[in-house]
Parts: sequence; structure tokens; C-alpha cells
Amino acid sequence: MNKWRSRTAEEIFRDLPGYQVKSAGTEAGARVRVTEGLIGWADYIFVMEAKHRSYLQSKFPEAISEKTVHCLNIPDDFEFMDPDLIATLRSAFDQFSNSQNG
Repeated sequence: MNKWRSRTAEEIFRDLPGYQVKSAGTEAGARVRVTEGLIGWADYIFVMEAKHRSYLQSKFPEAISEKTVHCLNIPDDFEFMDPDLIATLRSAFDQFSNSQNG
């Protein structure tokens, strides 16, 4: 619903040099709902769960076809800005960043 996990990621990475960060949710009641325009805007797409990748592939097949979608496998067990969530997100980004530079 773009209220806890993705919003936390947007908050902690918003000032990361060299990146612009936006978050969106897949549910109808999401604070910000994912659109084809957001997919087109993104160079990198991260989803919290495999079901989110499946949603993007079924809802926006053409827009997502040439994008790489990274699944973080972070369950919906966290509140906004939960310290454990922040640590998990930072670790996931470090792994992604290292794979891009290595």
C-alpha cells in the first residue's frame, strides 16, 4: 500500500548521490499507485516481494519488458521506518550497488 516498506526505502534513499528515488504500491488503496509512467521513468525497479514483480509483469507487460526488476524478498512485517527494515534495505542496496560496480 506504499505506506511502510517502500515509503521507508524512499525516505532513507532520497538524498543518495546519483539517484532519484520514488516509491509506489500495487494495491488499489496505495498512497501512490504504480503507473506505466513511473515504470518508464525508472532505470532500476525494486519490489519487496515476488508477487509485486508478477503484478508489474501482468499489468504493464510492455513497459516492464526491457526493465530489470530486483526482488528484495522483504516480507510485509515492518512498520514505517522500523530500524530492522532500514538495516535490511541498506544491506540490499549495498549488495545491488556492489553487483553494479563489480
